[in-house]
Amino acid sequence: MPGQHTENLFRRFKGEMATIKTTSGEVHAGRITEITNDYVCLTETTAAPGVQVFVFFNAIESLTTSASPN
Repeated sequence: MPGQHTENLFRRFKGEMATIKTTSGEVHAGRITEITNDYVCLTETTAAPGVQVFVFFNAIESLTTSASPN
């Protein structure tokens, strides 16, 4: 089950603000709204507010979140 750890990580941060950098160099910032076993969906908050961006797990280089610590 490759990607299961990645999927679980994103599920943990669902609804939180995140910034994802892709292997192609794109940076997407927004709220994590949907997670499947292949991709994550963000609703953009900076470049094009309200636009949904779908990023495949194998294209993600890094992730940072602004989730509040518990």
